[in-house]
Amino acid sequence: MKYTSRFLLFIVILSYSLLSTAQNNPRNLILNWKTDTSIHSVPLGEFTALMLRDGIPPIDTPIFWEKEKATENLFLHEPVITVVIDNETRAYPLSILMFHEVVNDQIGNNYFTVTYCPLCNAAIVFNRNIVINGKPTVLDFGVSGMLRNSDMVMWDRQTESWWQQFTGEAIVGELKGTELPIINSQLLSLEEFIENYPNGKVLSTETGHEMKYGHNPYTSYDNLDNTQPRLFKGKVDERLPAMERIVNIDVNNKQKIYPLTIIQNAQVINDVFENKNIVLFYSDKTVSVLDQNDIAQSKKIGSVTVFSPIIKNKKLEFVKEGEFFIDKQTKSKWNITGKCIEGKFKNQHLAPVIHGNHFAFAWFAFNPDCEIYNQ
Repeated sequence: MKYTSRFLLFIVILSYSLLSTAQNNPRNLILNWKTDTSIHSVPLGEFTALMLRDGIPPIDTPIFWEKEKATENLFLHEPVITVVIDNETRAYPLSILMFHEVVNDQIGNNYFTVTYCPLCNAAIVFNRNIVINGKPTVLDFGVSGMLRNSDMVMWDRQTESWWQQFTGEAIVGELKGTELPIINSQLLSLEEFIENYPNGKVLSTETGHEMKYGHNPYTSYDNLDNTQPRLFKGKVDERLPAMERIVNIDVNNKQKIYPLTIIQNAQVINDVFENKNIVLFYSDKTVSVLDQNDIAQSKKIGSVTVFSPIIKNKKLEFVKEGEFFIDKQTKSKWNITGKCIEGKFKNQHLAPVIHGNHFAFAWFAFNPDCEIYNQ
């Protein structure tokens, strides 16, 4: 069937009109999407358009610093998303990501996207090499300018599908239902990153944009007394304070979360979930990027890493001693990255468990059915 150009133009205009009326578009933005919005897994009315796509500019050609320049220009206790792939390690400071939210990067043939949504405090790394119609495809992601449940909605440039950052799932458009695999990452302080990965590279502020890196535009946002997260329109789940940070794990498609306040008090948590042994390590060297305007003046919140405590078929149980973690079975000493630095298992690494660090309100909005750790 052949269509006239006038008819095609009518269809395009109609689709834009339907998109504008289906979404919350309080600023009456002209949203020129080619997305097939008839394909969606969530109601379009749940999206709020606040800016044009890539109004928050993603980073497509990241430039990295060696440790010397990183320490000269960044705050040692600010958090960085740490990624280890093929023995190469990179750090992505949240103080930079909060102004860009998406970094498209690669190490060798490994293509990945580092993401951070400040409103949900969600720092997640995704594999962006997927298969479309039987063909391996590398997706490039941007920031759609839309939110859903206060969480960033990403878009891919190949199909203009819309993706929920919190879940890594395409929820509108051609790729609806596709899920991006999560790549393991750790949130550490810059100081801990440099101590443990001296040859690692750190994302630089040389982004091509003039931003106030090192400053927080969401002052006092993570205050535990804050009961109403920004731009969140749902009912806040009251099982935990809205802005309580939680660490989540997924075992057999079941979720368990650990409130940060409990982790901070315990320092180490040895636990079993769905017959899987896990251990959580805590270090207090990291500050919040969502507290004071000057991040260097912000409160400490610390870092949490998660591992399997099984090594060489031996189950270990850990306690905290000073800055390190000691297993009761061999008295070996381990650090925050899960590496044994002294004792029987020296230079061995605990297997990391994929986990996330989020605000409780956001976690419950997407995952209401979960177990909550209570010491």
